[in-house]
Amino acid sequence: MAALFLDVDARHPITLPDGTSYTNTVWLKAVIDHPNIEVGAWSYYNDFDPVTDYAARIAPYLHPGAPERLRIGKFCQFAHGTRFITSSADHPKRWFTTFPFAVFDYDLMAHFAEAFSQGRDTVVGHDVWTGDGARIMPGVTIGNGVIIGSGAVVTRDVPSWSVVAGNPGRVVRRRFPDAVCARLDRLAWWNRAPEDIRSLVPLLASADVPALDAALAERGL
Repeated sequence: MAALFLDVDARHPITLPDGTSYTNTVWLKAVIDHPNIEVGAWSYYNDFDPVTDYAARIAPYLHPGAPERLRIGKFCQFAHGTRFITSSADHPKRWFTTFPFAVFDYDLMAHFAEAFSQGRDTVVGHDVWTGDGARIMPGVTIGNGVIIGSGAVVTRDVPSWSVVAGNPGRVVRRRFPDAVCARLDRLAWWNRAPEDIRSLVPLLASADVPALDAALAERGL
């Protein structure tokens, strides 16, 4: 059986019919080396503008050594303009001023150290698709199989298999009935061996519930 995605470490995974690489799309795991960012295999990002630093492009406020992390699962799909606004972008909101004086005068850091150390991780599950210009705000956890509409601003956690739209983003529906979502969670195809994932593609490219049940039974799930 052919392997799935022959080179997971390729920078540009799409080859056009004429044999040239489609350079707008990258496997994020192959192009990001950042101590605060974790990316699962086969998650991609597409951008129509030149990019020299993909970590800075998708998470522009996350610097090495920041108190928060960005964790991205496998098989995620991020459209042009997707941005993760991480906790380091935040300013104190309970004080009389929001101005971060200590950024410009380190001698004032004692007044800001506690506020600056309260970063919250942003977590993205597996098989998540974000549309053009989506914004994911600090500390959000996005479940598996979520679809986030173009221009949505996600300010709170999103349960698995949901569709999110708007500003502020809200869950407009679940993608499938609860019982089907539970079956998909049991299958957890993104964690299976590449050869098994490839064998599941005909099922994954459908909404065939009996076939899903058969695949679960075949795997003792």
